[in-house]
Amino acid sequence: MCGIVGYVGKKQAAPILLDGLSRLEYRGYDSAGMAVYDGEKIVINKTTGRLKVLSELTHDGATMSGHIGIGHTRWATHGEPSDVNAHPHFNKDQSIAVVQNGIIENYLKLRNLLQDRGYQFLSETDTEVVVHLLDYYYNRYDKNPLTAVTKVIHRVEGSYALGILFADHPDVMYAVRKDAPLIVGIGEEGNLIASDVPAVLKYTRDVFFIENEEIAVLTEKSIEFFNMDADPIRKESKHIDWDINAAEKGGYEHFMLKEIYEQPKAVRDTISPRIRDHSIVIEELGMTDEEIRAVKKIHIAACGSAYHTGVTSKYVFEGLARIPVEVDLASEFRYRDPILEEGALVIVISQSGETADSLAALRLAKDRGITTLGIVNVVGSSIAREADKVMYTWAGPEIAVATTKAYSCQLVAQYLLALKFAQVRGQITDEQLGEYLHEMEILPNQIESLIDNKHKIQKFANRYVAAKDVFFIGRGIDYAISLEGSLKLKEISYIHSEAYAAGELKHGTISLIEDGTLVAAVVTQEELYKKTISNIVEVRSRGAYVLAVTNEDNIEIEKTADCVIYIPKTSSYFTNSLAIIPLQIFGYYVSVGKGLDVDKPRNLAKSVTVE
Repeated sequence: MCGIVGYVGKKQAAPILLDGLSRLEYRGYDSAGMAVYDGEKIVINKTTGRLKVLSELTHDGATMSGHIGIGHTRWATHGEPSDVNAHPHFNKDQSIAVVQNGIIENYLKLRNLLQDRGYQFLSETDTEVVVHLLDYYYNRYDKNPLTAVTKVIHRVEGSYALGILFADHPDVMYAVRKDAPLIVGIGEEGNLIASDVPAVLKYTRDVFFIENEEIAVLTEKSIEFFNMDADPIRKESKHIDWDINAAEKGGYEHFMLKEIYEQPKAVRDTISPRIRDHSIVIEELGMTDEEIRAVKKIHIAACGSAYHTGVTSKYVFEGLARIPVEVDLASEFRYRDPILEEGALVIVISQSGETADSLAALRLAKDRGITTLGIVNVVGSSIAREADKVMYTWAGPEIAVATTKAYSCQLVAQYLLALKFAQVRGQITDEQLGEYLHEMEILPNQIESLIDNKHKIQKFANRYVAAKDVFFIGRGIDYAISLEGSLKLKEISYIHSEAYAAGELKHGTISLIEDGTLVAAVVTQEELYKKTISNIVEVRSRGAYVLAVTNEDNIEIEKTADCVIYIPKTSSYFTNSLAIIPLQIFGYYVSVGKGLDVDKPRNLAKSVTVE
């Protein structure tokens, strides 16, 4: 997820671009850049680091003259953070400049085709494919920018938003959208494009929302829209009443709620590019089939919510790929002198890629000659750089300390990895793989349906604002879900909460149950329905009030639970992706009800980079 801003009008463009980017910096902060037409040519300045580095480089934009330009703040998805990978990208003679938000799924195929035609690439990004493809079609079709843009839309696959400048047409800016947000602002002294409303509120409250596969053509005094076949489109503008602070959250009260709502798209972005022709393709992984078959044991090391995804992954890997898995808290892994033998694979999971204990676990494994794989959200982070293999979760920046969408993306990344291993090792048939992939592809829609029907859990949460103790129980994968549900509640509401394997209740935990104690029971594993329901009966007999999260076919549970939240039917391996949604929402609304700072809970940081 990156931030795009563009301006064409009467004023100097660069300061406006910097101001707009500052309001979008939450969308990306590993590098930033601007391209401005100065009256003779397109001038580009870009650099790694936060936006202030670009501001200092250009003296707050003063050194870049011109009244039309595009700017970008980057969250790396293809290519590590570097000056050359920063946007904007340009063709050989810098007569075309492009900024992009999103992922071009078929960029490798297009890159190879363009290289065969003599195009040279400077960066590792998928965006450079777009600018060279524009150059190719621009020169082939009578140097018509609109024709070139429509040809590119027909060739590229993925989700993206583009801002484009052509030096031959110095008064015109082009913008394109497909599955990535982009708006057009109507200003009195010029017109703008942006990834999100905050970037334009200082200059206008009237905007157009560009729909999928639409093209916007902007000049100082005009805005035109076209479909992907260059046919004109009529659109109506909308007036925005948000204040700037609210708009940065997209109209949501908190970033956490916004990120809960972003989960369907984040999960889709992580899954979709990796499923091709009924098979799994993880291009950045770089593991051969022979290397996958050689793995004898997997060790997973992670912290916090990432550790909880590892607990889930143990069940998935062992069940599908039949590989033994050990899961460790990264802070414990290196201190227990783990036995790491030949054929082992150590998987380290971290949203930031900078978690100190996880990085230390990675380095321990490498020191012992063991192959390491990092599952991270930040391209170019320390774990991404130092791991032998890497797989990215394309969740985009996550602002709230309590993770939601990054957690969900880590889960589906590990599902894909487990299925890939199972396929290569011959543990599942092609038919079975196809069924699992279908189940994965509909997960985003199922997650969306749960979020859209949050009202029951929201109402339920209001009853437990004053709770002192809450217990989460489950068996198998449901225990892993309980761990994360409990953490979500305790870290943002400050209510004491614990997760227990339901079968352990008789070994001491049940003594803590009193009249009115809330017990959240996760019951998604069909073969364990009866056993977990017997645990529900046990706690209810001691005065507990039971919230059950279960599959939509398990209506028998209504006889024993006080409140039931149903999730759509999916593979038993994937239920965590659905059952966690109501638990996230529950924790969020309990915290809101207590009037707490949801996004920045006390004593916690987004990324723990020290021990």
